Amino acid sequence: MGSKGRTASYTKLIPDTRYGSLLASKFINCLMHDGKKATATRVFYDAMDQIKKRMPDADPIAIFTDALNNIKPTLEVRSRRVGGANYQVPMQVKAKRAESLAVRWLLAAIRGKSGRPTYLRLAEELMAAYQRQGEAMSKREQTIKMAEANKAFSHFAW
Repeated sequence: MGSKGRTASYTKLIPDTRYGSLLASKFINCLMHDGKKATATRVFYDAMDQIKKRMPDADPIAIFTDALNNIKPTLEVRSRRVGGANYQVPMQVKAKRAESLAVRWLLAAIRGKSGRPTYLRLAEELMAAYQRQGEAMSKREQTIKMAEANKAFSHFAW
């Protein structure tokens, strides 16, 4: 009974209705703004329809999953204070954090653009990430490059 840490969250994540994907459901929740889940769901499904229209032979949820997997970083830098100096120490990224970073970068990429409907921006960014291009992928490459550049401080990792 004395175990520390959380064993289960108080809200259970339910797979999305169209694809039965937990990842899609989590992404819709992150896409949601001001509690407007119906709007976020519509944006996501419209983006999936747009991907299906542009790439008819491919499964849109598979493209979404592969795009997110492409965006996930393997390394990142974390600040570490050693003897009065702050060092940027490269560290491996855990799977859960990699997923949340990928979602965050993808949302930042689509929210950073303007002038077109969100579902079109999302569809284009997902297709770009699927082909290892786009703003979210460049953010990933930038993060990994920073970790590579600071390899000299890797002995400070905890």
